Amino acid sequence: MILHTEITGNGEPMIILHTGLQTGQIDFEDQREHFKQKYRVITPDLRGHGNSVATDFSNYLQDSVLDLKETLDDLDVERAHIIGCSLGALVGLIFAKRFPEMVHSLTISGIIPEKPANWNEINAEDVQQQSQILKNEEAVAYFDSIHKSNWKELLNVTNNDDWYPFKETSNLSLLDMPVLFLVGEGSPLETQGAILYPKENKNIHVAIIPFAAHNVHLEQPEIYIKVVEKFLSEIAGG
Repeated sequence: MILHTEITGNGEPMIILHTGLQTGQIDFEDQREHFKQKYRVITPDLRGHGNSVATDFSNYLQDSVLDLKETLDDLDVERAHIIGCSLGALVGLIFAKRFPEMVHSLTISGIIPEKPANWNEINAEDVQQQSQILKNEEAVAYFDSIHKSNWKELLNVTNNDDWYPFKETSNLSLLDMPVLFLVGEGSPLETQGAILYPKENKNIHVAIIPFAAHNVHLEQPEIYIKVVEKFLSEIAGG
């Protein structure tokens, strides 16, 4: 499916992929405003989010990758810088593996490199926290207002323990484009990638951001922008 997108700025294409239950217009606002000065910033709503209406979430990540490919083809984007966090980072990473010729550079954050021994417990806690959203009337009203699809069905994507693509996140050795991995110091499961990834691939650069956790781009937006800007100018030739 072709995703709903918003486009601002001119220059090389930059795709920014939002986190779960957010939209292209709501997430990464500071980054979008900054990078539109130099890049053509494209912010899609991922499948089932915002105005990208969908009902099939059965093979969510793989279908989202194909959605992105179809969308970029429709926009005549042959190659782009891709930035994503959490869900958006997973989609961007799998996209880069499947369509490497379309990725000038890849910037990812908010992903877990290796499957923790207690993953079942961690995922169960996450599912429980998500279920609390449905009990919060204000939260339900908010998400109803920003998503045209049944966003509650999206919560079911993570119900099974095997939903997380550890086979993808644990091995970045074959990526041949410049990659930037950002992680907040407050996310111990994610910071493992700062050690793992550069060892397996010289194209991968890392930055551990202080006073931040999972959503680095929201918690430390200025630092995030500076690091990405440096990466694009000196490493990716952006």
